[in-house]
Amino acid sequence: MSNTPTAHNHAAKGDFAKTVLMPGDPLRAKYIAETYLENPRQVTSVRNMFGYTGKYHGKEISVMGGGMGMPSVGIYSYELFHFYEVDQIIRIGSAGALQDHVKVMDVVIGMGACTDSNYAYQYGLPGTFAPIADYELMSRAIAAAKEQGTNVVVGNVLSSDIFYNQCKDANDLWRSMGVLAVEMEAAALYMNAAKAGKKALCMLTISDHIYTGEALSAEERQVGFGKMMEIALELA
Repeated sequence: MSNTPTAHNHAAKGDFAKTVLMPGDPLRAKYIAETYLENPRQVTSVRNMFGYTGKYHGKEISVMGGGMGMPSVGIYSYELFHFYEVDQIIRIGSAGALQDHVKVMDVVIGMGACTDSNYAYQYGLPGTFAPIADYELMSRAIAAAKEQGTNVVVGNVLSSDIFYNQCKDANDLWRSMGVLAVEMEAAALYMNAAKAGKKALCMLTISDHIYTGEALSAEERQVGFGKMMEIALELA
């Protein structure tokens, strides 16, 4: 299937590497490209959703913003998988901690992604689909973290459609099921990868704690996730 460039991406076919790191924030994508990649070149900037391709330790790798929420990451990841022949997307984002043992600045790997979204309705499945990470990517990420000396927390995360939730006990209910943290994109990414027969992984740095109130600033979120970024870069 070829439909490049798209309404959301003016890159040409071949502009993206087989591996794409996908932060939500396009400015974080810019930061990663300028900080870690050799000779990065911008391949798209439609709607200021920046995408870059360069090399990391001799391997070609791309980084592109995915936006906020499943509709946004759903568009960008679908197009990368189907139109740009990308093989694997690693989401590197932020999340709010739900469990007491998960601390601000911890790195969480989403082995599975619970969701309150209706994103899976499109597949017409006769039941509930369980969005999960690619095992090989997850295993390699855990190994890279150990080599780096970074302790990661692995388990279920929640991909929520709702930031300001009128159901006031929603977080308590997910917390009671052992869900580690809440974010807004992983489930759609995992479903797109599953349907396309591609690989996906969601890595998250805890930017705030739902129950303690501790939180990072916007600037700290943009540039302070170095350990997670370096783990993800090793997966190319």
